[in-house]
Amino acid sequence: MPSPLIQWENPVPNDLKDPVLVCYLDGWIDAGYGAQAAMGSLKQQIRTQRLVSFNIDELVDFRARRPAMRLVNGINTGLQWPRLQMRHGRDINGRDVLALTGPEPDFRWLSFTGAVVELAEKLGVSMLVNFGAFPAPVPHTRPVSLGSTATTPDLAEKIGYIDAGFEVPSGVTAALERGFADRGLLATGVWARVPHYVSQMLYPAASVAILEGVTRVSGLALDTSTLVGQAGQIDEQIRALVANNPEHQEMVAQLETQVDSNAFDGATGRMVAPVDETQLVSGDELAAEFEKFLREQ
Repeated sequence: MPSPLIQWENPVPNDLKDPVLVCYLDGWIDAGYGAQAAMGSLKQQIRTQRLVSFNIDELVDFRARRPAMRLVNGINTGLQWPRLQMRHGRDINGRDVLALTGPEPDFRWLSFTGAVVELAEKLGVSMLVNFGAFPAPVPHTRPVSLGSTATTPDLAEKIGYIDAGFEVPSGVTAALERGFADRGLLATGVWARVPHYVSQMLYPAASVAILEGVTRVSGLALDTSTLVGQAGQIDEQIRALVANNPEHQEMVAQLETQVDSNAFDGATGRMVAPVDETQLVSGDELAAEFEKFLREQ
């Protein structure tokens, strides 16, 4: 029996074959807007059409995510409701892609997970790839490293992982990964480590790393050239701000020492030694200066 949470908008393409399901849902941690920009870039490259819509009235708290009202000369001309949907397209090599986008559900996570897994089985999805980015004690002067949340050791090795066991709060994407694993389907999360002092601002280098990670695990053909250009511009701005303040230079130097002293295994991206955050200079002042600089621009 079809889930009451979904509504089909268009028929399934007759030639759909082993699609990769990529997923970014607003509302969970996304430092530097790395995942949001990665999904935006992917959707710009791949023409998609809506395949399925989800019943947001059952899933979203509108007091937390209020719809926008459009006023024209004092007249309420309509509301712009959030959309949670699955879209279909193909990359430049013709590989089928399904994109799950919209707000992270506030309610009925188990039902939502079941509906997505049911859709994945119906559509023959070969793999689920989630996006994410989190603030970390790493410098902007080093390449963005990735961490995985995977359902198999092979997938975890492709991205890299923290060599330890621990518990952390999770988003609905974690429930999706477990739902896929329970049905014998592949799933992984690609998480970028973003310098903590730029986590509230746009950081395209994280988006580049995420899309490169997606390509690595899924084989999708994705172009990152535009994001690379944007990342270069942001990097120049950060370097200029750091150069004007000895305390900022000290903080970045400390982070470089931590990373370069094998805190991360460059080959696998695996964290092999903990970073002592208590010895780091706070990046709050640099973050505030950078935000002010961007506003002035």
